[in-house]
Amino acid sequence: MIQTVLFDVDGVLLSEERYFDASGLTVWELIHSGHYLGLAPEQFKTALTDEEIRRIRADVFQHDEVLRFLKSRGMNANWDMIYLTFTCQLLHLLSQIKEKEAGRIRGWLSREIDDETLHEIREVLAHYPVETDYSIFLNWFAKRPETKQDLLKVLDQLAYEIFGLTDTQLGKKGALWSVCEHASQEWYVGDQNIVASTGKPSVQTGKKGFLDEEIPLAEPEKIGALFSFLAEKGLKLGVGTGRPQLETYGPFRALGWLPLFHEEHIVTADDVLKAEEELGGHTPLAKPNPFTYLLALKGKNTPARGCTECSLPLENGQEILIVGDSLADLLAAQKIGAQFAGILTGLSGKEAKAEFEEHGADYIFENVADLKNIFL
Repeated sequence: MIQTVLFDVDGVLLSEERYFDASGLTVWELIHSGHYLGLAPEQFKTALTDEEIRRIRADVFQHDEVLRFLKSRGMNANWDMIYLTFTCQLLHLLSQIKEKEAGRIRGWLSREIDDETLHEIREVLAHYPVETDYSIFLNWFAKRPETKQDLLKVLDQLAYEIFGLTDTQLGKKGALWSVCEHASQEWYVGDQNIVASTGKPSVQTGKKGFLDEEIPLAEPEKIGALFSFLAEKGLKLGVGTGRPQLETYGPFRALGWLPLFHEEHIVTADDVLKAEEELGGHTPLAKPNPFTYLLALKGKNTPARGCTECSLPLENGQEILIVGDSLADLLAAQKIGAQFAGILTGLSGKEAKAEFEEHGADYIFENVADLKNIFL
């Protein structure tokens, strides 16, 4: 009998659309803004219409085919998706100057790529007629077998195949990953909240953010009623999300959901990053690693090793129900030995049903509000 229900947020409770918009804008900024690669600084701006945002996202992610591909390979974190997409494009741009700038490219790719290195690359690229090609991502990645975090290692393979380099640092979350993360947070939370979100000011000011444009995936009252219904049945509730705390607590508070949870069991990306640092930064703990849900189950004051070293699957795993919209959530649930309910309101929509069925989801629902049917 189910005793605990753990919810993902994006694609289950709140729409992912604005996250994906912010992700596309981030890649676009890193390539075009004078603060980064500066391919077209005169075209870059921070005030954009919805139509302009739609066009940029469609170009960067190839009408979301890149996003769907990454989701299908078990990658669920927007920051990782941004890093992969941008770094792939960086390699493509450098490949266009490799004959004339082989020495510089070797130096750039053989060390951590930080802001200073990006500025060096910008100064050199300014002398060449290089062009972006976002379609190259799927050309380079789709035929490879890697999944989940191993997708990052493909970047090192590409550096070898294109430039003959064997000592690159692209396959890990280093300085360049952090540059991508901060730029994406600027777009999502805006100037007003960036310091609270990251501890650092904006590199590029003028962004209002999307926090006030959150879209619930059912009427907020219906979702709140679901949480209350489950609690009244004696079930323990928790959240395991790839969102940072600010972007989780803010909407939950505004929608009236936060009082329905014990905050000890709301685990966000901030908690996961803290745990990775606690373990020395060598072990990626984002989904599909089950860590997020295990910490939500045990409580976020649990030491990281209390989750990473526990025996899986859990003996009482079938008493846990994980509610998610992606393969990453399903894989995490299976590692825990938990039951899984797939919700068809994520990026893939109803097309996710076949994937959930193929991988043995216990339940599949059109909308999270339908979850209560399990307990009637």
